[in-house]
Amino acid sequence: MTVASAPGKVILFGEHAVVSGIPALGAAIDLRVRVRLTDLAGRTEVQVSGLSLKEFSVDISSGQVISTEALRAVRYVSAVLKNYEACNLRVAIGSELPPSSGLGSSASVVVATTAALNEHLGLGLSMKEIASDAHAIEKEVQQGLGSPMDTSLATFGGYLQVDREARLLDIPQMVLVVGSTEKAHDTRSEVQKVQSLRKQYPVAVDAIFDAIGSISQMAVVLIREHRLHEVGDLMNMNHGLLEALGVCTRELSELIYAARSPGGALGAKLTGAGGGGCMIALPPEEGCCAILTAIAQAKGRAFTVRTGCEGVRLES
Repeated sequence: MTVASAPGKVILFGEHAVVSGIPALGAAIDLRVRVRLTDLAGRTEVQVSGLSLKEFSVDISSGQVISTEALRAVRYVSAVLKNYEACNLRVAIGSELPPSSGLGSSASVVVATTAALNEHLGLGLSMKEIASDAHAIEKEVQQGLGSPMDTSLATFGGYLQVDREARLLDIPQMVLVVGSTEKAHDTRSEVQKVQSLRKQYPVAVDAIFDAIGSISQMAVVLIREHRLHEVGDLMNMNHGLLEALGVCTRELSELIYAARSPGGALGAKLTGAGGGGCMIALPPEEGCCAILTAIAQAKGRAFTVRTGCEGVRLES
């Protein structure tokens, strides 16, 4: 038996602008996806628990599909197995991450499955090759949409700044509160919506993108210097610019403004593509309790995460 796990992620700054080569800042978080491989004679089976689904298993070697929901949940694992021509295995997936929420669950599944196969089959892949292969696989499943940020953070952990390429950063960990609307979002449609807006109003949208890029770069310095009140200000500014792009929803806005007041967050913004999914809030020194309560009262699911955490790893 081989077990590997990979972290989820949050985008701290730079959503949507990064698609056009503007800097974005992301962080691995301490919620993980775990993949367990065991040999299984005569068939290949995927078992899923977590991911907000009832526990189920699918025999992918027979081609039998028990539901569209099940097929969607296992398509990333199937793509990894196909890429390495792996078979006669039981692949068990357990996740602490809500799906389709902007927290990188699909990238974590791909990276953890690739790392587990690398160990189980003796493929000899380096960490860089795991990240590269995982990005290519996720991008293929998502029909060209996958970002290198998600799979790189799932592989290497820590913090990552991405524009045209990805760079690992050495900056301190932070505690954030995540608020989930528990409404799935469609990353592809949100990205396409913003890019269509850019084609229609290029001067205005490019100015917004440039402002987002400046915020992302300033944030790195402020986090490194632990100037968290100013980091919170930048979160609020970044969110305002994302609202101008039309990617926030009423449910997200209610959680964000509840986190700021009465929650007392230093800053709060959506994370990911928008259109649903999650928001993040930076707590003050006195702690997270007021923010957690405020988000819950606004009908969101609230939990804390730590940023800058360890990447993919083998587990006993």
